[in-house]
Amino acid sequence: MNVLITAASRRVPLVQAFNNALVSLGVPGRVVVTDVNPLSPAVQVADRAYRVPLAHDPEYLAELLKICESERIGLAVPTIDDEAELFGAARERFAELGTLAACSSQSTAALCNDKYATWRHLAAAGIPAARTYLPKDLASKPPFPLFIKPRIGRGAVGAHRIRNKRELDFFVRYVDKPVIQEYLESPEYTIDVLCDLNGRPVHIVPRERVVIRAGVMDRGRTVKWPALIELAEQVCQAIPFVGAFNIQCRLREGWPAIFEINPRFSGGIPLTIAAGADFPKLLIKMALGIPVPPAIGDFKEGTWMTSYETSFFLDETSLRLPVCEPRARMGEVA
Repeated sequence: MNVLITAASRRVPLVQAFNNALVSLGVPGRVVVTDVNPLSPAVQVADRAYRVPLAHDPEYLAELLKICESERIGLAVPTIDDEAELFGAARERFAELGTLAACSSQSTAALCNDKYATWRHLAAAGIPAARTYLPKDLASKPPFPLFIKPRIGRGAVGAHRIRNKRELDFFVRYVDKPVIQEYLESPEYTIDVLCDLNGRPVHIVPRERVVIRAGVMDRGRTVKWPALIELAEQVCQAIPFVGAFNIQCRLREGWPAIFEINPRFSGGIPLTIAAGADFPKLLIKMALGIPVPPAIGDFKEGTWMTSYETSFFLDETSLRLPVCEPRARMGEVA
């Protein structure tokens, strides 16, 4: 059971989690990663690594499929929003190679990547969500503060709090294709969810994001608030998901309201795994055809994560030139 993690970048804990899952299950296999840069940290801990084009490159999917065939990949895990639709549309092509693509459908990925479409869908289903507007639909005298972000974007890039009309006029022109949301007060929560191949949720783990840096949780804790778990169950009924995804929400009048859904692993997934919900192990089981029964609420509440930076120190002369062909690997760890 060889596992492929795409766009691995800084996702060292995720690579390690899949390695640990293989060992824990007693399943022979290795973790292979792709990236655009041989200096990416996750490349240094993977068993094998390949350089591929960016996700929007016309050759990107073909390169991934070649790697899956060459490496006999049984499970492929996409990690960034940019490739979610591409993976969703190609699930059958991966399956023809014996690879389970752990991702939702193309339509689900498109819905979640479009923040305005997400809000309209959730609102129609009666699910609490931050009111979201296109600039042309905003009232002439809207209530401040507001929040602006790209309609399609990730990583908190282009996201800004708006305090007054002057800032609104500036950021509407500054942010590319923006949407404007009501501003929801802290605290902020992420709900990690894992669905099986039939779209049934098998794990739901809410986390409070206590300290956030560059859009990623730096410190946080798991919580067993029924309202958050029920909210995730409502989302699973309204939108079909496969594999890992996460829901981001804040409080409105004391109750959670969704402001974003990401059809991928969250940056804070190491905390969820540490609390007892081992998503990588369960995905490997699914790829092996082993039944995974629901375990909603089966995790340790009050597990904290506090993160820090670490580094790899490499000999420049040992770095291989990046190439796009899978038969020429960027690097390999014994």
